[in-house]
Amino acid sequence: MKAEYINPFLEASVNLFNTHLRFDTKNNPPFINQDAQNLNEVSAIIGLAGDIAGAVVLSFTRETAIAMASRFSGQKHVGLSKEVLDAIGEMVNIISGNAKRDLTDFRIEISLPGVITGNKYKINWPQGVPVITIPFESDAGSFTVNVSFRQAKQARPVQGS
Repeated sequence: MKAEYINPFLEASVNLFNTHLRFDTKNNPPFINQDAQNLNEVSAIIGLAGDIAGAVVLSFTRETAIAMASRFSGQKHVGLSKEVLDAIGEMVNIISGNAKRDLTDFRIEISLPGVITGNKYKINWPQGVPVITIPFESDAGSFTVNVSFRQAKQARPVQGS
């Protein structure tokens, strides 16, 4: 995966958390995740299909997810309610949608977000493609944005309108 594919997700994440939600966040350098199934307790997944196929996973600890969702919704949450999980799903949806704007050279479809919780789940990452993890620190806690996708073999440039 090339940096120009990862950077839109990094920039969209920073924009959402720093600008929209006004969290003090700092991203640490991205790295290739050698254990991509070892994610936090709350993860929001969005699939990418078309000229690029793969997934974006936003992963939080329980406490960070609740704090982020509280800020996102403007309501105080104290547990992993349906509203918290919906807010987390919407955050990954916003990140993917904003990143898609910077990937206009490709035809990309974005799935509806799914949110999973627990300690023993498995993400079906694209085979043979590394998972790039972008770790973040914030005043709400740490979290990661994980990206893995590949360019389709027959990717077609987008034609001008």
